[in-house]
Amino acid sequence: MTTFARDTIASAAEFIALDDRWSTHNYHPLPVVVAEAEGAFVTDVEGKRYLDFLSGYSALNFGHRHPELIAAAQEQLGRVTLTSRAFHHDQLGLFCQELAELTGTEMVLPMNSGAEAVESAVKVARKWAYQVKGVPDGMAEIVVAGSNFHGRTTTIVSFSNDETARADFGPFTPGFVTVKYGDSDALRDAITERTAAVLLEPIQGEAGVIVPPDGYFADARRFCDEAGALLIADEIQSGLARTGTVLALDHERVRADLYTLGKALGGGIMPLSALVGRGDVLGVLRPGEHGSTFGGNPLACAIGRAVLRLLGTGEFQQRSAALGAHLHDRLGELVGHGLAEVRGRGLWAGVDIAPGGPTGRQASEGLARRGVLCKETHDNTLRIAPPLVIDQEDLDRGLDAIAEVVRL
Repeated sequence: MTTFARDTIASAAEFIALDDRWSTHNYHPLPVVVAEAEGAFVTDVEGKRYLDFLSGYSALNFGHRHPELIAAAQEQLGRVTLTSRAFHHDQLGLFCQELAELTGTEMVLPMNSGAEAVESAVKVARKWAYQVKGVPDGMAEIVVAGSNFHGRTTTIVSFSNDETARADFGPFTPGFVTVKYGDSDALRDAITERTAAVLLEPIQGEAGVIVPPDGYFADARRFCDEAGALLIADEIQSGLARTGTVLALDHERVRADLYTLGKALGGGIMPLSALVGRGDVLGVLRPGEHGSTFGGNPLACAIGRAVLRLLGTGEFQQRSAALGAHLHDRLGELVGHGLAEVRGRGLWAGVDIAPGGPTGRQASEGLARRGVLCKETHDNTLRIAPPLVIDQEDLDRGLDAIAEVVRL
């Protein structure tokens, strides 16, 4: 067997060949091998610089290696990184308090991945339904929306209608009812006395950055209140300033009972997620019923606290709102000139390429050749989410490249 050291590999092709040989093929990455990154840019192993228009699917809202986040990580690395929840540590309570205060919630359950936060929400909603609402044991239902994306665990793909995510992974977990996203009548009709919760994304990211009709979440809130059910907002991708507000649901002037958070919460450095919400709902959990070895570890909490300090200034919400307006104005000019439709909020957009144009994959490859990294979702849709630290000049550079590619 041949062993390679970093300084013996001469090209991106060799790194890609290693990945193809030894890494499970559960992704289809672009042929770019990133070696360094800072701010809104990454540099590949051959020295080519790219503008990042994906931000790790919003995990890098504050850009690559934000100096305040790196400083917080380095300081904590010199103190303690992991205790497990068998003991208290000096970062957990502060992180939970600061996150609850920023989001206007009462209690925090820290976890690692976004999928873990969603799994936690499912478990808490079911336990609450049995212990508080009085749903008969084993009968609780959670209403979800079609075309959702909440993660890829077995339970989560049980309520996905994406066959790529589902095929050959059954049998699936029961207890979920699926309705069309944005259809208030269908949502109302699906809620029954057995409904523990309604779980929705304020904006559906993986589906193509789908924004629901005005009033949809107000309807959802009303239906849940009338039925005594919980409203759960999955803000893992849409939250933490991506749309111009701390939480995307804030645009609707609606409050959920529980929110799932992740991605940007870890600052692009550590996996960190959380389930936040009402204290009386999260309070149904008791010691031993749910947990995580790494959830709420000191290193992640220290980084998360630095993220919350950045959000506390309001700067990134303002940048997303202002630059997002420019983003959508410029993309709107391409409708009928290479694009069929533009959707989104803040520095987040889904664009459908017009019939006869390149596929989403071809467009992504064309952008990479022009020094812009973006990625398709579905066949003919690009998802655009530059870091919130980007300046307008670089944003325009990326948009110019998109205009070139979709007009081919």
